[in-house]
Amino acid sequence: MQYLVSFIEGIITFVSPCLLPMLPIYLTYFAGGGERSTKKTLLGATGFVLGFTTVFTALGALAGTLGGFLKQYKTAVNIVLGAIVIIFGLNYMGVFKLKLFSGMKNSVKKTEMGFFSAFLFGIVFSVGWTPCVGAFLGSALAMASSEGDTLKGVFMLLLYSLGLGVPFLLSAVLIDKLKGAFTFIKKNYKVINTVCGIFLIIVGILMASGLMGKFLTLLS
Repeated sequence: MQYLVSFIEGIITFVSPCLLPMLPIYLTYFAGGGERSTKKTLLGATGFVLGFTTVFTALGALAGTLGGFLKQYKTAVNIVLGAIVIIFGLNYMGVFKLKLFSGMKNSVKKTEMGFFSAFLFGIVFSVGWTPCVGAFLGSALAMASSEGDTLKGVFMLLLYSLGLGVPFLLSAVLIDKLKGAFTFIKKNYKVINTVCGIFLIIVGILMASGLMGKFLTLLS
């Protein structure tokens, strides 16, 4: 069940206020400007998704490995990681604003981009846009660390990346048909952010109290 939570966190990251508005620009970048080719756009989007997935899964492996070394301090680690996730949630709800997660204003030039270039761009995205994806990525990494297992950490972040990546790929194919949905999401960002923040706070409380495992067991 914790894997499903990671996947959902990836989807929520996709609709975040600093990422979703940039989607048309990314897709135009992948298409290389001019008349948009679905095949070319999908190829670029695939390279982009594989790029950030590579970095995120590596971070998952690192988090899981570090968590394994800290297993003897599991209670303290859970409290610290849970508190961090709660802070992420409060930040997402707008209770306070952390400059770390204020987003980035990097512009994307409309130049020709092949699969390999898009792959490299995905790697850059995973690093440069950390302020944008940081809250839910941090939550996923915290859960991976609490598992204390390298392979579980990799798998959890792989699912997080899929949650973020699948909507990218679908958008590359259906961008013209999804304009209404994107408009609705943009108009309701305040409500969406509140719900997302509450979700993070609940996850943080369950982690800090040590009840995450029991809760997921009940749901499975």
